[in-house]
Amino acid sequence: MLLQPGQTCWRTATASRATVILDTQDYFRAAKAAMLKAQRSIYLLGWSFDPLTQLTPDHTGGGPVDDQAGPFLRELACANRQLDVRILVWKSALPVAASQHFFPHRARACFKNTPVSFRLDASVPLGACHHQKVLVIDDALAFCGGGDMSTDRWDTTEHLDGDQRRHMPSGGVHDPRHEVMMIIEGEAAAMMGDHCRRRWKRASDADIPPRNPEEAPGPSPWPDHVEPQFHNVRIGLARTEPAWRRQPEVRESEALHLAAIKAAKRYIYMENQYVASPAMGEALAARLGEEDGPEVVVVSTEHSPSWFDRMTMDKTRSALIRRMQGADKHGRFHAFCPETDAGKTVIVHAKCTIIDDVMLRAGSTNLNNRSTGFDTECDIAIEAAENDKTTRAAIHRHRCTTLGHFLNRSADEVEAAVERGGARDTARPARGPRARRGRGGR
Repeated sequence: MLLQPGQTCWRTATASRATVILDTQDYFRAAKAAMLKAQRSIYLLGWSFDPLTQLTPDHTGGGPVDDQAGPFLRELACANRQLDVRILVWKSALPVAASQHFFPHRARACFKNTPVSFRLDASVPLGACHHQKVLVIDDALAFCGGGDMSTDRWDTTEHLDGDQRRHMPSGGVHDPRHEVMMIIEGEAAAMMGDHCRRRWKRASDADIPPRNPEEAPGPSPWPDHVEPQFHNVRIGLARTEPAWRRQPEVRESEALHLAAIKAAKRYIYMENQYVASPAMGEALAARLGEEDGPEVVVVSTEHSPSWFDRMTMDKTRSALIRRMQGADKHGRFHAFCPETDAGKTVIVHAKCTIIDDVMLRAGSTNLNNRSTGFDTECDIAIEAAENDKTTRAAIHRHRCTTLGHFLNRSADEVEAAVERGGARDTARPARGPRARRGRGGR
């Protein structure tokens, strides 16, 4: 088993239902629907949070004020004084905040003199950041992935050129962006609630009372419009935490990636913003050098969205892609950077890995050194048992869905192409108008 508590993950628990959500149109809509059902608590962890984020924008890029994330949460908390609403985001350095359109004073002003508890978290070493993106509702439902509630994150699975719904409050339309979130229900969501309480304690030295196990659960906040892909699946929570004061270093996210790469038999499929970790690169290169190793497919962005990231990550990513191309003696490595129909770069901000229809993982962990030991990260992974054909089929179906979303093809069309391709199938459908082969020199 890949999920080993204390080694490759913190804990494991069962999710009664789970679904992978592609892109923030569907994430924001599902999150809003779930929060409207909240009875006891809403905990939000983020790298950033902007109260002006429109959850369901119209074609002008705007919408009613009560649809903005800040006023929406404020009104929920004021309408139900029993509802514990807490938001914890990284206390970022000013140059980084300015380059990412993240201004915490907006949230402070929005939640001043309201029941919402908003806190900036600086409990990391100098230069490190809190990068986890988690939303937990009533300890019964949780979201985890790569998406923050910020004004430059909303997009659809079509990634349309010039979509006015991506309008920024400061003006202009932000770049198309691909995100992945996972939604889980039941015991696994309660595990995520424990993680949020632990983070809040570390940031504020104040305890959040744990959920009373004797209390009868209320109605599930699962969004009515969301169809579950998985039922009764084992979930592992993997973290990265830097050593800080008396807190020990945690490298579960890296350990899970390395264990999964080593165990892969047929394919390794990765969507990730940064492919720059030497440890990951060497592990992948070693598998590519094997005569009968797995096929490796990497989907990443052609260039980073900010000048800061371009300076620090883009050259390293290109070098690592070249390293894997050089190690690929058997033609099993494929790298792609998606584009819009007009040829504009789609920013791949997702952090998703699929291994052999056995493991499906989504979270905040980039494939770089910061995410494996310096910043805080949080991923969740579904692992199918050997005899669990239903879960394996659902993981396979999701892989076809996400490939199809890049190619303007249905999951059925991709699945048919996969069946024609046989075992070495992962990359063969990914040669369409919106999935261009990556080049190591970029």
